Amino acid sequence: MRWPSHVAWISTTRRLTSSFVVTVVGIGADGWAGLTDPARDALARADVVVGGARQLGLLPDDVKAEQVEWPSPLLPAIPGLLDTHRGREVCVLASGDPTFYGIGTTLSRFTEVRVLPHPSSASLACARLGWALEDVEIISAVARPVARLHAVVHPGARVLVLSEDASTPAAVASLLTARGFGESVMTVLTDVGGPGERVDTGIADGWSAEVGALNVVAVECVASVGARRLATAPGLPDDTYEHDGQITKREIRAVTIAALAPEPGQLLWDVGGGSGSIGIEWMRSHPSCRAIAIEPNEDRAARIARNASRLGVPALRVVPGFAPDALADLPEPDAVFIGGGVTVEGVIAAGWAALKPGGRLVVNAVTLESEALVTRWRADLGGELIRLAISRAAPLGGFTAWRPMLPVTQWTVQKEDT
Repeated sequence: MRWPSHVAWISTTRRLTSSFVVTVVGIGADGWAGLTDPARDALARADVVVGGARQLGLLPDDVKAEQVEWPSPLLPAIPGLLDTHRGREVCVLASGDPTFYGIGTTLSRFTEVRVLPHPSSASLACARLGWALEDVEIISAVARPVARLHAVVHPGARVLVLSEDASTPAAVASLLTARGFGESVMTVLTDVGGPGERVDTGIADGWSAEVGALNVVAVECVASVGARRLATAPGLPDDTYEHDGQITKREIRAVTIAALAPEPGQLLWDVGGGSGSIGIEWMRSHPSCRAIAIEPNEDRAARIARNASRLGVPALRVVPGFAPDALADLPEPDAVFIGGGVTVEGVIAAGWAALKPGGRLVVNAVTLESEALVTRWRADLGGELIRLAISRAAPLGGFTAWRPMLPVTQWTVQKEDT
């Protein structure tokens, strides 16, 4: 059967085996009046309509379907909810475009879905502002930390933040001001697309407008003099991080990230996290990259979490404990970096065994003992061995001299595809 061109069809091999089709209808702040005829027809035919209280409240009285509010927590309740209503015509209401940070993609993990989209709040905001949607960075703060904004704040950048509630604009203004971007222009669009649409504009430093709960924050980033800028390339300055000396130095870090070769969606194990710099810069390479830092020292583990939040990747997972025991039951990695605990019995073996086919293992050795161990492993598994020796110019009395850092032997090996 062919669905009309305005219908999005999503299927997935991960859905439940005895799935049925759920129709997901996107609805905006304009409510019933803004729906297409196919969306209204689907709701009129439905036996059950599932949604949040706000979305359900937009339905007219002549929609006679049973109305079910989403339970909380939502995700674990979905299989039971689908089983309860299996065999009935089920519609799900979602805000805006259900496949844009929406319930449509979540439901597709459990059943087949037919999506009838409404313009997203991001599309509507860009239409109001005259912005090119493809040139805008979009961050969702719905059930996610506002700290993710750090990763996309750059001079001249245009950013849309999908707000959690009425408190989000103030949190965005505070973050921008603390980063040295307090001169950035903020436009908050409340109930965009609805009859009560409202637009408030101001400067981040001094933002005080009170807005409604359903809002989108548009930011035109302006850097103040002395603002800390964070490059997107690996090798951030060492003083970008809070650390106690246990940090992969920026030059070595840049080479290490290149050797790890992050690709979108991939997962890294950073064994012996230290300051978290490797995992953080792995995640900063693409928004979908994930990382787990394994760190036994409690103070360092807390420091990794703080660094990750300040640098825009608060989703970095920190696992306290000693490798290799702490590696048990972690999801399979696409890459493993071992920067600490190289000589601990079983660490390299556990990292190599856990790697997915095609995955990359990178080990940085500083001591003679760790270098000897890496050399033996290379004899068995192959791979590339390089020596990195970095010197930095530093004052020496009234002159300048080269101060060498400890040399690093780096072993990189890729697991064969099977």
